[in-house]
Amino acid sequence: MLPEIGQFSLILACVLSFLQMVYPLYGVRTGHQGAIRSAKMFTVLQFVAVAISFVTLAYLFFINDFSVSYIATNSNSALPWYYRLSAVWGAHEGSLLLWVFLLATWSIAVALMSKNLPVESMARVLAVLGLLAFGFYLFVILTSNPFERTLPYFPIDGRDLNPLLQDFGLVIHPPMLYMGYVGFSVAFAFAVAALLEGRLDSAWAKWSRPWTMAAWMFLTIGIALGSWWAYYELGWGGWWFWDPVENASFMPWLAGTALIHSLAVSEKRGVFKSWTVLLALSAFSLSLLGTFLVRSGVLVSVHAFASDPTRGLFILSFLILVIGGALLLYAVQAAKVKSRGRYELASRESLLLLNNIFLIAALIVVLLGTLLPLVHKEIGLGSISIGEPFFNRMFTILVVPFALFLGIGSLFRWKRQKLGELVKPVLIILVLSLFVSLAFLFIFAPALTWLAVLGSFLGFWIIVSVVYEIYLRSTHRHSFINGITKLGNSHWAMSLGHLGLAVMIVGITMTQNYSIEKDVKLAVGEDITFERYDFHFDQINALNGQNYVGTVGTFSVFHDQQKIAVMNAEKRIYTVQRMPMTEAAIDAGFTRDLYIAMGEQLPDGAWAVRIYYKPFIRWIWLGPLIMAFAGFIMICDKRYRTKKNPVDKLGEKDV
Repeated sequence: MLPEIGQFSLILACVLSFLQMVYPLYGVRTGHQGAIRSAKMFTVLQFVAVAISFVTLAYLFFINDFSVSYIATNSNSALPWYYRLSAVWGAHEGSLLLWVFLLATWSIAVALMSKNLPVESMARVLAVLGLLAFGFYLFVILTSNPFERTLPYFPIDGRDLNPLLQDFGLVIHPPMLYMGYVGFSVAFAFAVAALLEGRLDSAWAKWSRPWTMAAWMFLTIGIALGSWWAYYELGWGGWWFWDPVENASFMPWLAGTALIHSLAVSEKRGVFKSWTVLLALSAFSLSLLGTFLVRSGVLVSVHAFASDPTRGLFILSFLILVIGGALLLYAVQAAKVKSRGRYELASRESLLLLNNIFLIAALIVVLLGTLLPLVHKEIGLGSISIGEPFFNRMFTILVVPFALFLGIGSLFRWKRQKLGELVKPVLIILVLSLFVSLAFLFIFAPALTWLAVLGSFLGFWIIVSVVYEIYLRSTHRHSFINGITKLGNSHWAMSLGHLGLAVMIVGITMTQNYSIEKDVKLAVGEDITFERYDFHFDQINALNGQNYVGTVGTFSVFHDQQKIAVMNAEKRIYTVQRMPMTEAAIDAGFTRDLYIAMGEQLPDGAWAVRIYYKPFIRWIWLGPLIMAFAGFIMICDKRYRTKKNPVDKLGEKDV
């Protein structure tokens, strides 16, 4: 009975999304106020319906109802309860239900929290969100039903969740990533609604900006969590592989990063409107493209969901309909959009546009590197591989000018900047950045390489620029203490966001240039010295988990003859799927990680062991956390909770 309730609620949500799409637009067209205001009601009802469906599926997983085919395929009675709940989105059907549930969540958030949005604009935005929801509901119901029964016969136990997904990182990573993916639908809806209305002004940018920042914030955290999970769970010691599915999440992040900067300019200065709308359309379109790549079966990846051609064809058709329709509307309406602000070549607007260009260039590199092998194979030219060396080389080329312009961009004034005024600040930043970066490498690096010097310089160039710019703004008209307290949320968000990127650049530089790995053969009782650390193989013990068995190797780690850590590296065999898994032992630190992964036992009783030394790898994830926190600060800006337009007068407010 419960699966039928979940199925009925899903169908009801589909019907309500159709009404949410059609009836408010009819009201806007005819001036019928009741129809216009119905958008909020249909949004709330749709959310309630899909929430019932989602909670029902989660409860069915919790009680091990193996009469449902999806549960029988992706769960097991021995699976811990928290993994049974995360198994709801552990495979294709449930992850699509999570997608539509989060889309409904974003929709109801817009409906209930955008009180200052005109009712006609609200109706258009919610109608566009209803259209997106309707398409995905049809996809779930027609091709990916999570409530399909196995009756009249059903197994007494399930096949178990993929052991790769039985990890805390996968409990929180997909919801965060999907919140970002789906959140860009709000920016998309605001852009389409503005095009339908034929009015793109600074108020539109003001309404759209916090929602876009929230989506970008979730996507940033989601990507960082995915990188962190790959590092500690897969046993290979890396943090990014340029896997096509990783790229599928990175592309909308790049477009979203360009979008939040372009929205800032459109809000403050009333320029870049057409470009900003195109970025809003592109960010969500790339989210849809990522969905197609993951679920169409065209990719082979540890992250991809196996799928049949019917699903891929449905998503491709929906992708063409949504993206094609939005771009057609843009082509028709964009000519009516006029920027009201003026600026010169030497201005903050120009530098923001230039950095937007670098971001889009990076996006094109990732897009071509991901799709070209697929296209090459499909047109009969054979298989080609575009891997890590290509991406690393291209991004090194793009990051250098991007970071240099990013560092000095905040020193520029809006509209016009006299370049002579920047000579002294730039020289000060240059000297300090060189000094700090070289001192940093002399302290923490065993040797100097030109890539390490370049990367650390770029990171500290941004850091020093941020600190110096805060000092200049704070002491412009006040004492430092009084001035720094008068800096607004928008300014702190910008500074922290750039600081987070700089921290990540330094982390990547140190990890990529100074990481060391070593494959060794160790028997119990033996020692090995590695990077000034002594590793002693203490013992091997049997391991018995709730749904797995295995062995755990215990290592004592000494530094300067002082015991600093005891590390337990595991080899697991999951009892249902008989799949071996490596659980690495990690001694984490602010400036380095020590990492041990157990291999196989050798014929003589010794073990193959891989040991890694990873300097500053934690900075790679610390940077995105700082960036996400910066987004949170911006969202909390009180300007977005008032009716007054913060750009009624153009000028240099909140720079």
